[in-house]
Amino acid sequence: MKTPLTTRRNLLLAALPLALAGDSWAQPSKLDPTPACGENHGPTPSQTEGPYFTPNSPLRTSLYEPGMDGTRLRVGGLALDRNCRPLSNVLVDLWHADAQGRYDNSGYRLRGHQFTDAEGRWQFDTILPALYPGRTRHLHVKLQPRDGRVLTTQLYFPADTASNARDRIFDKRLLMNTAGDAEQMIARYDFVLAVG
Repeated sequence: MKTPLTTRRNLLLAALPLALAGDSWAQPSKLDPTPACGENHGPTPSQTEGPYFTPNSPLRTSLYEPGMDGTRLRVGGLALDRNCRPLSNVLVDLWHADAQGRYDNSGYRLRGHQFTDAEGRWQFDTILPALYPGRTRHLHVKLQPRDGRVLTTQLYFPADTASNARDRIFDKRLLMNTAGDAEQMIARYDFVLAVG
């Protein structure tokens, strides 16, 4: 028997580390934090921004637009310093390809930014990007703490093992923790910035 979408959505939202319910944040839940921080771990590795970055993206948490093709994706996590302390007011800018592997280079479709809350939390509602020639599935991200250096990197999906292995810049340290199905997914990644 197929699970109703409302039930599936509720299960996925419950598993999201920072499911947004209205304007308030829920507490972390089933997806493990990633990566580790602390004495024996360095900051999140940087990667190329690629050719499709557009500055001045809109301030918003939802990149999804009604009628948009693709699997719904809720992605979130924390911004932490090297000592695992949450960082508030960090700029988090996210952009990615659509469900056909195309980037919007004339507007701001599937592009947006926000600032982490007092607990270092960030989250976007969007869609799962497609694979496209020469690249595995990925999200582009820039983070900048107040008065700090910008971290530019990319995030990857663990289920794409074959395309990850073929991608020349793939880095397993940038794999998100994910859960879900073909209709809706959640993903978590906790960034460790070179602060503290």
